[in-house]
Amino acid sequence: MHSLHDYFYELPESLIAQTPCEQRDGCRLLVLDRKTGSVSHKHFYDVIDYLNEGDALVINDSRVIPARIFGVKVRGQDDGNAPSSVECLLLRQRELDTWECIVRPGKRVKTGAVIDFSGVMTGTVLSVEEDGNRIIRFDYDRSDGQTVYSVLERIGRMPLPPYITETLDDDSKYQTVYANELGSAAAPTAGLHFTNELLKKIEDKGIDVVRVMLHVGLGTFRPVKVENIEEHRMHSEFFTVTEDAAARINAARKRGGRIVAVGTTSARTLESASDGDGTVTAQSRDTDIFIYPPYRFKAVDALITNFHLPESTLLMLISAFSDRDTIMRAYAEAVKLGYRFFSFGDAMLIL
Repeated sequence: MHSLHDYFYELPESLIAQTPCEQRDGCRLLVLDRKTGSVSHKHFYDVIDYLNEGDALVINDSRVIPARIFGVKVRGQDDGNAPSSVECLLLRQRELDTWECIVRPGKRVKTGAVIDFSGVMTGTVLSVEEDGNRIIRFDYDRSDGQTVYSVLERIGRMPLPPYITETLDDDSKYQTVYANELGSAAAPTAGLHFTNELLKKIEDKGIDVVRVMLHVGLGTFRPVKVENIEEHRMHSEFFTVTEDAAARINAARKRGGRIVAVGTTSARTLESASDGDGTVTAQSRDTDIFIYPPYRFKAVDALITNFHLPESTLLMLISAFSDRDTIMRAYAEAVKLGYRFFSFGDAMLIL
C-alpha cells in the first residue's frame, strides 16, 4: 500500500510565503540531481545554466481568472425570506455560461437556488454534484459584447490559496508573464518565476519555449483524505496541446534535446498527451491523471517546480519523478536553510 503518511513532513508556518518575491527570478532555486541525490543552491535566474541548446522548455499559458465572487441568495431560501451571504468559486467552465463551482456555505444552497452577485449577475444552481460542487448557470447583461469573464473582471477577486492570508496588492503578481488562455482557478505557480527578459535569454541560447495549456482546477490541490493513496481520485482538468506544440516537442526529443516541464501542470499535460515512447500528440480534452510512485515518466526529462504541501498529490508527483526518499531529504534541507514554500515561495529544478 502507498501510505499517505509517507508524504508528510514538518514545515514551520514562518516558511509559508505570503507575498511574491520582489524580483520574479530572484528567488532561490534548489537544484536536485535525481540520479546522485546531490543538491545545490542557486537563484532562479541561474536556471538558464542548466538548460542546453536543443532542449524544449514547456510552459503552461493558462491565465487565472478572478474566480472568487460574493453574493446573496435571493431565491431558494430554506429559512423564510431572509437573504443569506454566499461565496462562490468558479472552478471550470462546462458550457458558455455554465460552470462547476464551490459554494460556501453549501448546505443551504440547493438545486434551484438563485444567487445575486453585486446586482450585475445572477447564478442559478442547476444541480449538486456528488462531491458537493454546484453546477451554476450565470445570467448577466450580454450587450456590448460582455462575457462572464468581463463580469468577473469587475466583481471577482483572485482565488488565492487559503494558506495565503495577506492581501495581494497587484493581481498580476499571481499571473505568469506569459499567461494567455483564460480559465484557471489557481496559478501554475512554477511559471511565476520567469521574466520576459529571462525567457528571451533562454530562447537566444537555442532552447525552444513551447506553450501548452492546462486550466488549473482546485482538484490538483484537494487534500488526500484516504490513507491508501491509490484510492484517491483526481478532479479532471481541461488541457490543450496544439499540432505546433506537439511537433516542436517531438522534434526536440528527436534531436537529442530534453523536455523540461515548467510546473506539475505542464508535466501532467505532457504525460496525458504522450504515448508509451514519449511521443506527444495534439489533443484537447480532460485529464484526471494521478501520478505517484512508481509511475514511469514518458515525456518529461527535467522538471521546474515549487515546494508543495505535505501529503499533497503534487508532492507525490515529484516523488515519482525522482524518488520519495531523495525528495524528502531535499525538502528537509530546504526547511533547514529557510527556503520559502508553496505558491509564492522558492523553486526547485529536478534534473
